[in-house]
Amino acid sequence: MEVQIFGIKKSADTRKALRFFSERRVKTHFVDLIERPASIGELRRFAQKFGVRALVDRDAKRFTDLGLQYAQLSDERWLEKLSEEPLLLRLPLVRNANLLVIGADEATWKSWMER
Repeated sequence: MEVQIFGIKKSADTRKALRFFSERRVKTHFVDLIERPASIGELRRFAQKFGVRALVDRDAKRFTDLGLQYAQLSDERWLEKLSEEPLLLRLPLVRNANLLVIGADEATWKSWMER
């Protein structure tokens, strides 16, 4: 099993995901979104399963700083904005082959381990 974790090093939930998998000796590929932003195609994969709104962290300081609480953007424009501004994402984004999770969801991660 190998998982891909998209996040930022300062995010507590991202660190929790990295620690969860490393403690279980699962090979991880970490993508720091500050150094290398997620592609729109990668974000679209998560959006197809959960919806674009699930990707947006409406409680993030960056969301308020940009004044997005009043924004009426199309799904495609949201994906572009999320690619440009990784601090707007609910983190971490975790992918195990075709299985996807947004946020720190240890119950789902454990179910992956049982497979």
